[in-house]
Amino acid sequence: MSVRAVTVIGLGPMGRAMAEAFLDRGYEVTVWNRTPEKADGLVARGAVRAATAGDALAAGEVAVLSLTDYDAMYAILGPAAARLSGKVIVNLSSDTPDRAREGAEWLAGHGARQLTGGVQVPPSGIGDPASSTFYSGPREVFERHRPTLEVLTGADYRGEDPGLAALYYQLQMGIFWTSMLSWLHALATADANGITAAEFLPYAARTAASVPGFMEFYTPRIDAGEHPGDVDRLAMGVASVEHVTHTVHAAGVDVALPGAVLEIFRRGAAAGHADSSFTSLFEVMRKVPEHVG
Repeated sequence: MSVRAVTVIGLGPMGRAMAEAFLDRGYEVTVWNRTPEKADGLVARGAVRAATAGDALAAGEVAVLSLTDYDAMYAILGPAAARLSGKVIVNLSSDTPDRAREGAEWLAGHGARQLTGGVQVPPSGIGDPASSTFYSGPREVFERHRPTLEVLTGADYRGEDPGLAALYYQLQMGIFWTSMLSWLHALATADANGITAAEFLPYAARTAASVPGFMEFYTPRIDAGEHPGDVDRLAMGVASVEHVTHTVHAAGVDVALPGAVLEIFRRGAAAGHADSSFTSLFEVMRKVPEHVG
């Protein structure tokens, strides 16, 4: 069996990009997808189309999964469970940390080992060593197959706990989606005032570029549990978000997003943090509000 053999299961845009990257590097690539014709272009390049998921697993030791979630993994691998023994499943499907842990346990019960992965780039970033993917699971499995993993992206190993890669990935997604949503909301308010997305772009980009500096400044304080109001005060933050909300309302734009931010700021002030830094909201957000079931 060739050590440069890999199976890719799931041929959406990400899975296809991964299979292409392996083909570019001379790997023997076996592919399987529930819609077989999605493999046509890869087969034309030299990939082998497996007739079943079980046949795909039998083609080599390492199988890369690029699926919607872990439910899809169970649906596909469940009927092929007898072929899992001795396999390494590089599960790049998105799901929660707990689901990743459950998946690893299920695979172990069938004699397979899971490396959980969280890909930090879109399909266009696959094959670029400057891109990165979080991995967690058995260290010796990760190290043994690291050259194969690094065909796809750089590999950032986070630890033995199979849920860690999923956790780091979801943390990143939380930042990404809330950031992009705030940008869209700003554009909606700008548009209501006759300002185009193109006109606002340099200002939005400038604000986004300033964020890492704030993170670097506040991180040591947060880790130390210190939130002094020496450079900012939560009370001023409350007033600032109120002004944002009033501006949005006046433009006739949906105020749900800034309204949610304002509720958190006001909750922090009510909890006695008005004279502390806005980072004191970290302590507020660590607890579920009493009115939430």
